[in-house]
Amino acid sequence: MSEIESLFVTRLYRAALTEFGPKVDAAEMENSCLVIAGDDDAGHEWCEANDYPGYTSYASLTDLPWRFPIFADLVKSLDAHVAAFAEDLQFDLDGRKLVLEDLWINILPEGGTHSAHIHPHSVISGTTYVAMPEGTSALKLEDPRHAMMMATPPRIKDARRELKSFIYVKPNVGDVLLWESWLRHEVPMNMAEEERISVSFNYRWE
Repeated sequence: MSEIESLFVTRLYRAALTEFGPKVDAAEMENSCLVIAGDDDAGHEWCEANDYPGYTSYASLTDLPWRFPIFADLVKSLDAHVAAFAEDLQFDLDGRKLVLEDLWINILPEGGTHSAHIHPHSVISGTTYVAMPEGTSALKLEDPRHAMMMATPPRIKDARRELKSFIYVKPNVGDVLLWESWLRHEVPMNMAEEERISVSFNYRWE
């Protein structure tokens, strides 16, 4: 009798941010992101110089948890989520920890996109969602085997989820998504009139 099994699984973690750690108020987090963006001239200059749509603090503010207590609380929550994901992934950390490497704000206006990318030198990457207006873009995840598919035919339209070439995940405000940092991902065009706000981060093995 024939047998087919799935190998080399790609894991995606999804939970409510409030499942662990301090309770981070969603409205306060949204207001904090907007206030920070309004004051971050260096960040806006970087975005303009690099044709980045909207705003990111990635290249300008490296100490958000030190500057703002709400981000310190956020990190406490994220630490617990990342630890839970690492346990699910059955990592042997050899007595060491996964620690926050960087954390930054993203504000994507109508028509803005963030092209496909990975996060080199990190172990786990993720995003927590602060404002997701109706009609805004989901997170698009790419099958990591694409570079090795060569002459593979396309999948049928209603292929099983685990066989699709791309997966779209529509998070809710207050969700946190985690994935291994080698997983290519992107944010398709924001079709909503309102801004899409999120906070992204990387964890390294220390």
